[in-house]
Amino acid sequence: MSQYRARPPALATLLLDDAVVRITRWDFEPGADTGVHTHGLGYVVVPMTDCQFLLEEKGESRRVDVAKGAAYRRDAGIEHNVVNAGDQPMSFIEIEYK
Repeated sequence: MSQYRARPPALATLLLDDAVVRITRWDFEPGADTGVHTHGLGYVVVPMTDCQFLLEEKGESRRVDVAKGAAYRRDAGIEHNVVNAGDQPMSFIEIEYK
């Protein structure tokens, strides 16, 4: 893997990791991304800001806009890259259940 990135990295801050959950706050500047990753656990996302996601999954990209506070969940096994496609910073809390 190259040491160079085309996009700035999102900032992950671990808030809690215990026997039940792992809670991470994600902060993105415009254009920032998580990098491609696979979720080993099911999870819930709670947007702290309005979020304009670009989701890069399985060689395809799709835009998804999610309003502040509009929680959603996804199953384990999801592989994707999450990009801030907006022109404002965005943040969300990710709660993975063990």
